Amino acid sequence: MNHQIIGTTLPVLEIQLDSGESIVAESGELSWLTPSIQMQTSANAGGGLGGMFKRAIGGGGIFLTTYSAQSPGVVAFATKLPGTIFPVQIAPGSGYMVHRHGFLCATPGISVSMGFQQSLGAGIFGGEGFVLQRLDGDATAFIELDGEVVVRDLQPGESLLVHPGHVGMFQEGMSFSITTIRGIKNKLFGGDGIFLAALTGPGRVWLQSLPIANLAHAIAPYLPQPNR
Repeated sequence: MNHQIIGTTLPVLEIQLDSGESIVAESGELSWLTPSIQMQTSANAGGGLGGMFKRAIGGGGIFLTTYSAQSPGVVAFATKLPGTIFPVQIAPGSGYMVHRHGFLCATPGISVSMGFQQSLGAGIFGGEGFVLQRLDGDATAFIELDGEVVVRDLQPGESLLVHPGHVGMFQEGMSFSITTIRGIKNKLFGGDGIFLAALTGPGRVWLQSLPIANLAHAIAPYLPQPNR
């Protein structure tokens, strides 16, 4: 299997599969493929029935699609927002927690499950609450982060407070929780919301500059309003 990432602002991941090779992706991620690639959508991919139930309980998508090459061919996945696509190697005991739309695709051997979910109030993240997917297993995964990406390496005991939408991905095993902004005036009049994600090292954190909730909020005044 070979891959190339085409473009900069709105990149496309194009994967070349040899006969017998496969790639697993979230359903609905496909951009294009050659006729030699067969698709099979299943609830058992990405961790089997156990992974399916974990995704369902957490409110995530149940189905994943496996793209298999009957003869050499190409399958491609594009970003939904301006951002970055990059590969990470996942091994037993060395997984990742990724924002809910961050997992793009992976080689067989990936396990995708719900890693964290917490309601943050109506209207935040589209009313869906804050969700992280857990990626583990033994695979190469491709991650999509939105906007520019800032990487921080936290030392043991070192902490970082982040607006939840800016959490793109972090290494599994780091301490993670949702807390609130200190100070009643900050909560009521600060304009930054009241919730923060607390991450504590050791471990690496990937921060994204363009949370989809922030983008939606920025363009909302320019969208047609329903007649009242």
